Order: sequence, then C-alpha cells, then structure tokens
Amino acid sequence: MAGKAAQSVVKAVGEYQYPWREKLAKYKVELSKGVWGYWELGAWKPLGISARHRARLRKEMLIAGQDWPYNPEKKEMRSKMKGHKCDRIAAERRENTANLMQKMPEMLLAYKKRRWEKKMKEEEKAKDK
Repeated sequence: MAGKAAQSVVKAVGEYQYPWREKLAKYKVELSKGVWGYWELGAWKPLGISARHRARLRKEMLIAGQDWPYNPEKKEMRSKMKGHKCDRIAAERRENTANLMQKMPEMLLAYKKRRWEKKMKEEEKAKDK
C-alpha cells in the first residue's frame, strides 16, 4: 500500500510541469520593466516577481526551447587599462631615449653654436656702446 502511494507521488511529481506560460502571461508587464526594478515618480519600485521566481521562470522557458527576451542590456567593455602607467610605457621611453642619444652629438653642436652666436651678439653690443 505504501509502495503504491509512493509510486503515485513520484508519478505526479514526474508529470508536473511548471506553468511557465501562465506565469509569463501574468508577469509579462513586470518583467519588461527591468531586471531588478524601476524608477517611478522619483521612487525605486522593486519588481512584482521575486528574483527566485524570475530565475525559475527563465530556466523553465529556456528548457522548453523558448527565447528569454528580458535579459539586461550589456554594458560596454572597460577601456581603462590596469596597472601603473610607467610600467606600460617604459619600453617606449627606453626606445625614445636611445633615439635621442643617437642625436646627442648634433644637439650639443647646435647648442654650442647658439651659445657662441649669443656671446658674439653681446660682445658686438658692448663694442657699439
């Protein structure tokens, strides 16, 4: 007798289907308002369906092969890089330094020439006075 009762309970549980179509029809308006809630007249209103029931409804709908259109929109990817900036640009700076060191003799000659020209101008001014 107990075996038959247990079998009937197992059969009833096995045949039970979560009524996702009825639940979806009932909560369609609530689900379209957002995932967690929505602002109404300057106040935050939580959804009329709990997150647990929302997740179960979504799961049953996906198992049935239906599409779930109420997913939240994806945010854009973070473009800011992590870490210290000096570590990221160190190789670039070393390359720039090497290039500048190649140009250094020319730069020194140009500097000495400018200094010499300035000195000559000052001496000419001193002679003219």
